[in-house]
Amino acid sequence: MVDEGTGSGAGAVIVAIVAGLLLLTIVTIALVSLVIVPRNRRPQSALAWLLLIYILPIVGFLLFLTLGSRRLPKRRREKQVEINQYILDTTVGMDQVSTNEPWPPWLMPIAQLNRNLGSMPLVGGNSAELIADYTESLRSMTEEIDAATRSVHVEFYIMSVDEETEPFFAALGRAVDRGVTVRVLFDHVASLRVRGYRSMLRRLDAIGALWHRMLPVRPWRGQYQRPDLRNHRKFLIVDGRVAFTGSQNLIERTYHRGPHWSGRLEWKELMVRFEGPIVAGVDALFATDWYSETDELLLRETPAVVEADPTRILDAQVVPSGPAFEGENNLRLFNSLLYAAQEQIQICSPYFVPDESMLYAITTAAQSGLDVQLFVSEIGDQPLVFHAQRSYYEELLRAGVRIWLYRAPTVLHAKHFTIDDQVAVIGSSNMDMRSFSLNLEVSVMVRGASIISELRAIEQSYRDNSRELTLDDWMRRPRHMRIFDDLARVTATVQ
Repeated sequence: MVDEGTGSGAGAVIVAIVAGLLLLTIVTIALVSLVIVPRNRRPQSALAWLLLIYILPIVGFLLFLTLGSRRLPKRRREKQVEINQYILDTTVGMDQVSTNEPWPPWLMPIAQLNRNLGSMPLVGGNSAELIADYTESLRSMTEEIDAATRSVHVEFYIMSVDEETEPFFAALGRAVDRGVTVRVLFDHVASLRVRGYRSMLRRLDAIGALWHRMLPVRPWRGQYQRPDLRNHRKFLIVDGRVAFTGSQNLIERTYHRGPHWSGRLEWKELMVRFEGPIVAGVDALFATDWYSETDELLLRETPAVVEADPTRILDAQVVPSGPAFEGENNLRLFNSLLYAAQEQIQICSPYFVPDESMLYAITTAAQSGLDVQLFVSEIGDQPLVFHAQRSYYEELLRAGVRIWLYRAPTVLHAKHFTIDDQVAVIGSSNMDMRSFSLNLEVSVMVRGASIISELRAIEQSYRDNSRELTLDDWMRRPRHMRIFDDLARVTATVQ
């Protein structure tokens, strides 16, 4: 029979040993984290990670090991280098860049920066049509697929077969029946989360399309990287002749969402239809992603020559970005343009969570007397990001930035901004740290009076459907909301 005192003593020893090992583990995690967390990471991101690890040592450290690396696997990064050289060797259209009107002196260095980072040149001889209506965008893309004779390249972050997108998928089927090669890419995780994912896969098989998941997370098949590194690009290229890109996913406008806040949310988007040499640049980006997923290198098609009103011909440059690149290409482009502005900056971003460098660029412009305006939504579909975004409003308003809140229940999901009357950027990239570091994105920088004029009209339509936020109104919000906004801001920096 074991003596009760002896048993209690042995239990105390075991508890002491476990406590000691736990303390040693926590101290080791704390010391190791101090060394590895800040390496090649923004200070605010490193501090957020360290704060999480020190509050929840074991859980925080395991999360860091799972989500801490912002780099894609080595082979994917090597493929990006290979395709960059291919793009450099097959560039066309540089001889068509407009020279008949004064260029802002700051534009060519920025174009060269983009070329050095993403390999894509600034090319001239393009035309562009902005499409701000959700249904019209789907209809226009569907019509182009029905006109295809050689190839259709489809790439979207989210894809779904539903009542609004059914004509698009039906057109893909008709194209295959005509002998057109249809290739489809979609982000694995983003599309998997949407209702009807399996039905979409069956539909693509029935159509006869060649399709692949982008950045698949299937470790049981040897396919794994940090699960929140996603391909957020959105474009359609037909015959190498016409390309669509912008903010819109291939899904019905409510994203299959039910009642939410004041009603069912609807997304408002902006797509752009390009013709000219820039189409080859967008298609090269599709070829990059196709090569990354399949090891098949697609031949580039010769871009069509645009015959249009000379006053509407544009210079344009595709700027790819994401964890496949060494630098944050989109952030560097955005900041360069923000500092180049001389008169006005108009920004539309559904998820506005800038890093410190961008926040300084925007507030510096406003404090310098420039007309700086920001268009965001009155409500959000992602609560944590939405509240992190709100945490920046006070600093922006105090600097002189005008903030327009697009009225509920619409989510203003368009992504674009204009610099003076000179340059615009349109694409898939948000102005948030996720788009800068974690998502593969596409941005197109364009120069031309016609597209700036069209964007000015779109910006005015946003104002007409928004209310302007004032500093007095903002400072009257409940104290508990301020606390929640600030806490959300800290979590947004954990990358």
